Amino acid sequence: MTFLYLKSNGMGNGTDSTLSEKLLLAFLNKLSESDTKIDLVGCVNGAVKLTTSEGPALESLKKLESKGAKIASCGTCLEHLNLKESLKIGQIGTMDMTVQIMATADKVIMPC
Repeated sequence: MTFLYLKSNGMGNGTDSTLSEKLLLAFLNKLSESDTKIDLVGCVNGAVKLTTSEGPALESLKKLESKGAKIASCGTCLEHLNLKESLKIGQIGTMDMTVQIMATADKVIMPC
């Protein structure tokens, strides 16, 4: 199983958040257009913003979902950021789920 673990709504550690967001959008777009099989996308921390707002990231996630990927957003993160009611794709996940999947996945992709 291949697990795409997103922990931010940007990519990289630079100080320019606009660039970080642009890089992650490009990554998600290219990934969604590729033949790479993603079984599960897990979003934590700021990455839950990708599953709760309209835009290019959500479109890429929808493409991945249409290819069979399941999408899960951290329930604690959604609640902390007051975004639980805004979830637009996938399900609400738990830390137990994250631990189990990370421990058993054949591959974990973590671009951010």
